[in-house]
Amino acid sequence: MDFIYIPLLAAAALLFLSLVLGVFSSRAGFPLLLVFLLAGGLAGEDGPGGYHFDNFPLSFWVGNIALAVILLDGGLRTSFSRFRTGLKPSLLLATLGVVLSAALTGLAAMWLLDLQWQHGMLLGAIVGSTDAAAVFALLNRSGVALNERVGATLEIESGMNDPMAVYLTLAFIGLITAAEAGGGAAAMGLALAQQFGWGTLIGAAGGFAMAALVQRTPVEGAGGGIFGLLLGSAGLGVFALAGLVGGSGFLAVYLFGLVVGNRTQPKVEAALVAMDGYAWLAQAGMFLLLGLLVTPSDMVMTAWPALGVAAVLMFVARPAAVWLCLAPHRFRPNEVWFIAWVGLRGAVPIVLAIFPLMAGVPQAMLLFNVAFAVVLASLLLQGTTISFLARRLGVALPPSGDERQARKVFGDFTLDVAAAIGPVCEFYGLAPPDEPGMPVGEWLARALGRPPVVGDHLERDAATFSVRAMDGPRISAVGLKLGGDA
Repeated sequence: MDFIYIPLLAAAALLFLSLVLGVFSSRAGFPLLLVFLLAGGLAGEDGPGGYHFDNFPLSFWVGNIALAVILLDGGLRTSFSRFRTGLKPSLLLATLGVVLSAALTGLAAMWLLDLQWQHGMLLGAIVGSTDAAAVFALLNRSGVALNERVGATLEIESGMNDPMAVYLTLAFIGLITAAEAGGGAAAMGLALAQQFGWGTLIGAAGGFAMAALVQRTPVEGAGGGIFGLLLGSAGLGVFALAGLVGGSGFLAVYLFGLVVGNRTQPKVEAALVAMDGYAWLAQAGMFLLLGLLVTPSDMVMTAWPALGVAAVLMFVARPAAVWLCLAPHRFRPNEVWFIAWVGLRGAVPIVLAIFPLMAGVPQAMLLFNVAFAVVLASLLLQGTTISFLARRLGVALPPSGDERQARKVFGDFTLDVAAAIGPVCEFYGLAPPDEPGMPVGEWLARALGRPPVVGDHLERDAATFSVRAMDGPRISAVGLKLGGDA
């Protein structure tokens, strides 16, 4: 029975030590996901563990299942109300933003790695999308609450951008291997429509059907663990069905969780603790396994070009794509810079980098090693600075109950949202508004020119008005700070 107990002991010890180290290191802002990835690398053939592992099909299978569980958990926790501010910008980032990031990164890869244009663009497609596992995990553990516009945009984008990345990856693999499926641009357009169309249809339909079943099922007495298994098995079924018909399983399972979570919220609450455990188990197992795949000694020769690709992605491609996509939506510059920085790369690029290996693409191992280096750089540099930059750029909300910090952010005065803005400005010596009879809350919402969220600020003369509280889409409390920026 040693063939069971020895591998089990090794796997359990590796996971246990990774979790212990991760819990302590996360206090210093070190991403837990990076700990898992590095632990897998240390257990591999170049590390103290010395274990040779190159089972790419198994890693691909585990990675897809793990990502489905993570996206399901993220969808269950996303409120429809967040779509009020996050949907439109997220859709642009998840489509056009991915294309722009992939194209600019691909150009850099062609130059830095001396690749043909098809291989360069394939690498750009592999690392072009943000990673849901990294975004959900690091935002939840960052210790800061982001304003709704920023948080919703990042979460929804990461949940919906995988179809475009998968489509681009498969398209460039097809170009390289000359495996045309029947005709140029028309066929490529149809494939893209299938990815989004079937993924959306099956995810939404499955979500409504599951919500109806949950409403009629006595899940309260079953316990959160069983209910979590019920949701997990249904979500994986939706993921598999969408993939079978040519749709995006990632998009489908995220939408499935979104619909079920919002239509059966009181009942789903009981399963969220269990789902959180499943999601963390999926992340830990996936990152450990992906860490085992890499051989650090093979990455040394391309280390500097790979870091150059990562730098272009983080400092040029992602910011350029974000600024272009968010320009129509009147985000504040500090919000745009933060969203551009939190373009975290994680498991998705590594899983996508397995596609070329399984398809027999020339130089596929080079692409895999570079993608792995990009992920390491992203988690190490971007993942460790989320909390600092959120506070530095002013997109973090004050902790609940911290009145001192709340006054620092929102100001010392709280205004009656029903009071007329004209007398308020006159009392504080501010320039009179165009419509002095308009209520303060309505005036601020109109002056902002975008759906308001808690933490929004509007500077007027020597004062700053801020959104202190919301009641649905309506401003319910306005703060005022005199003598400087909030």
